[in-house]
Amino acid sequence: MMAEKSVLVSLVEEFVSGLQDSKAKDTAAGLKNGEFTILQLVEALGLSLTSTQPQTRARGIKLLSDVLEDVDLTEKEVEVLKAFYENRLGDDHITTPPVLQGLRILIQSPKLPPGAAVSILKSIFHNVYVRSLLLADRVALSKMLLNVMDTREAELKDFGADFVFGFIQSIDGESDPRNILLAFQIAKKIIQRGYSLDHYTEDLFDVTSCYFPVDFTPPPNDPRGITREELVQELRQVLTGTPKFAQFLLPLIIEKLDSDVQSAKLDSLQTLAAGVATYEHEDLAEFLEGLWASLRREVFQTSSEKIESAGLAALTAITSCLSRSIVKSDSEDALSTFLDMVLKDCKHHLSEPDLKLMWPSAKLLQAACSASNRASHMIVAAVMPALIEQYNSKNQCSHRRTLLEVMLRFIQSVKSSESSENEERVLSGICPSLCCLTFAALSETNSSLQITATAMLMALARQSGLLEKAQIELAVDHLARLLLSDEDDAVSLAVVSCAGGLAELHPGVFISNMIPRMKKAIFSESMELDGESIKHTQSAVRQRCLSMLAAVSAKPSVAQESTSVLLEVLDAAHSGKFGFSLEEAVLACISLKKIAELVEDTQDSGRCFHDIIIPRLLSLALQAALKGESSSTHQSPLAEEAVLSTMVAIISTACSRLQPTLAGQTAAKFVSLFLDGDVLFLPGNSFPPHIKLLANKQHDDSWKLSQTVCLLMACVCSLPRTVAVPQLERLLSELEEMSCTCSHPMSYTSAAKCFAGLVNKIPSGDSLDSLLQKTMTRILNELNAAALGVRMQAFTLLIWVAKALLLRYHPTCTTLTDKLFSLLDDADLGSAAADSFSLLMSDSADVLSRGCHADVRIMYRQRFFSENSAKLVQGFTAAPQEKKPNYLKALSNIVNKLPKQVQVTELPALLSLLLEALTYPDQGVQLSTLSCLEPVIADPPPALIQQLEALMGRLLPLTSAPTMNVKIASLRCIYALSRFPEHEVLPFRARVLRALARPLDDKKRLVRKEAVQARGEWFLLGSPGGR
Repeated sequence: MMAEKSVLVSLVEEFVSGLQDSKAKDTAAGLKNGEFTILQLVEALGLSLTSTQPQTRARGIKLLSDVLEDVDLTEKEVEVLKAFYENRLGDDHITTPPVLQGLRILIQSPKLPPGAAVSILKSIFHNVYVRSLLLADRVALSKMLLNVMDTREAELKDFGADFVFGFIQSIDGESDPRNILLAFQIAKKIIQRGYSLDHYTEDLFDVTSCYFPVDFTPPPNDPRGITREELVQELRQVLTGTPKFAQFLLPLIIEKLDSDVQSAKLDSLQTLAAGVATYEHEDLAEFLEGLWASLRREVFQTSSEKIESAGLAALTAITSCLSRSIVKSDSEDALSTFLDMVLKDCKHHLSEPDLKLMWPSAKLLQAACSASNRASHMIVAAVMPALIEQYNSKNQCSHRRTLLEVMLRFIQSVKSSESSENEERVLSGICPSLCCLTFAALSETNSSLQITATAMLMALARQSGLLEKAQIELAVDHLARLLLSDEDDAVSLAVVSCAGGLAELHPGVFISNMIPRMKKAIFSESMELDGESIKHTQSAVRQRCLSMLAAVSAKPSVAQESTSVLLEVLDAAHSGKFGFSLEEAVLACISLKKIAELVEDTQDSGRCFHDIIIPRLLSLALQAALKGESSSTHQSPLAEEAVLSTMVAIISTACSRLQPTLAGQTAAKFVSLFLDGDVLFLPGNSFPPHIKLLANKQHDDSWKLSQTVCLLMACVCSLPRTVAVPQLERLLSELEEMSCTCSHPMSYTSAAKCFAGLVNKIPSGDSLDSLLQKTMTRILNELNAAALGVRMQAFTLLIWVAKALLLRYHPTCTTLTDKLFSLLDDADLGSAAADSFSLLMSDSADVLSRGCHADVRIMYRQRFFSENSAKLVQGFTAAPQEKKPNYLKALSNIVNKLPKQVQVTELPALLSLLLEALTYPDQGVQLSTLSCLEPVIADPPPALIQQLEALMGRLLPLTSAPTMNVKIASLRCIYALSRFPEHEVLPFRARVLRALARPLDDKKRLVRKEAVQARGEWFLLGSPGGR
């Protein structure tokens, strides 16, 4: 026992006198091991704690507090230590930090008895002058308060307003943002959790509002990470947290809005909007005139859009607050009084469309109008009749358009009531006048007026229940007339957009009115309008009508009618009726694709595509292919690649959105058709029995039939992974055979893509491994063939299978990509192999994409680059001189598709290769490398700046390259180089200006444009007035 006591005394002596802080850990370890107790430690500290030297007493208390960090205390020990520490708070200021450390530990202890935390805080508030503490101790005290508020809230509330007073004293005069942020958090909890403020309300406001508005700019690379936005948000929640602050906050905001500092104005307006959201109208009554004067000034005079928006939002919030007031017979209506003031200052400006205050006044009134249904009624009743009358009295189109835009904003800002369906709608009284005015504007010849009128019509339609059926029908008539007669593209876009919105609200009118008129226009040669025959370019009219059919088809009921018309267009194009061109057939397919994307995903829409649209498209495509093989004089445009590619997009989009049951049925029909020639489900069945679509070795004239395999790809490769594809093994075998034996490029490419899309979704296992092994063997054998055509087919299959496996991180992918690397040395396929890396790294639109439910892992590009960049460098080093461009092109294609952050990180290791790539005469290599370098030059890493001489030597000759695209890309890079640090690029200025003189006289305008821009930047470099 004596030995243990001597050890303890030694530890105390070494810590207190020897200033060895590590002895606190040793002492705590002894306590944990039971070698001595807390009481014995206090006894051993006796001489230190009673020393006449405050430094010695502080070291003794510090040892005790450090030890308490690592030991568990009993309830009795906590009580004794609490009394000890509270007693020591009255000691010298040097001892205060370790005492606060000990009290913080006790407050966090679960053994602290009830009421003890409040006792500790009372002692701290009474004995500690917080402002004299170091920052770390002030922060610790703030965290202690937060801890007590979170763990012992009930006790703290019993403390009453004295706690609030103590907190106010503790943060008064705080200047460090770290502790200010904590203080705001404490004040927020005091307000939000309902602590008693008593007569300290104004004091709490004063001690926090002195930081408003926040003026804080964090130092660069600030490790604390405190931002101005954090402080602003926390302070705003304090100041706006209780209506009790309204009498102090509102005059403060009025004062701060007089500031010239833009950030102060913005902060004040945003705080005002947040505050009045919690206030009652009584809180605002005294300050309404001052607030309105400030808001009016900011909107009328400001040059900042942010401040204008914040001022309008604040006005909306004030009006909304006043709208919540209950109107009593013996008192005036606060909302009416306020809006009268707003109308008095703004309404007269609306009669001056040429003057600059018209729009600010309109915006203020619209902001008030949008606050509530009551405000909308008052503003609309006071403003809209006068605007309508003024519109009817004006003759200039510019004035009428301005007035129409103002009325449009008022309609959009109207706040409808959600409380009662029987309540009179805000615009019901003036709706007939607005409709007449809008329809008249649609009949004008001025395009700007017509475009604004379409927006006005849409705004009226969005007011629930406002327009009657007759008005909707008349509106649709006007839109149809404009679409068919007006050749202005902007007007057509506005009409189509408006019709799309109206069709979602009133689908029945479009089914009975618009779609029949579009159909008639599409299938006719001329139209009668207003009693006179007007000839139009039939193709332009058809294009607009086809776009309209797509835009109005968001609802399944409308989509069924519009798709029927579009299918009739394709049928007519196939049969040669009505003179439909290839471009119009493609546009009809594009409209079908838009409908597939736009229509609501319901059982009805899915059934429509499954039962009608997809079978009709398949039938038409097969009929076109069979017709192309016959000796018919009319060749169907539906057999062209442009139409088939768009059909692929339709089927892919539709199948990717089908319900699982319908998706499975659709897949079964496609597979049965292409494998067994089952054409029973196709409409207009006039096909030969057992038609062969996956013909392996076809005759020279059967490629139009074999290329329809792209439609099979569109279906089976876009299905969710949970939908099983029937006869998968046989299908894969046929696709592999076709991709390796069919000589038609589109056919074997589509077969390879279909094969890859299916492989990507097959679950991992022995069946997939055996399939890949068989396919790889076939590919390698075909690549060793003598015929270039056979090798190209096998190469195409290799690329797509490699991409399918790369996306899902399958280990076999490495074998395939290694084969691609080896082909870079191939005399026939080397260039194609280099280009294939762009395909590997790019997103595919029609297959192997997330939209098609493919298995795409995140960051597959970065993984591929990290695993293969070294192989490329090694291959480049070992390759003969004539093959090196292939490696450089492959490297450029890979790096080009990486995220910019990865490019910047990896560039130093590859920069020498990229610079060498610029010296090769291969234009593909040059262009790919320049497109890779351009984004990196815009934000250069240090390694690039160090290679500036070499980079400049490579880029300047390319400004005179024989290819326009290379010249443009190099000029853009040189332009970006002018943004480098001035001291780095200034030595090159004269050299660059001389080199850029030649492209200034280039025969291509785009080259001259880039040269002027680049030379101008370099000319100003280092000059007075330059950057």
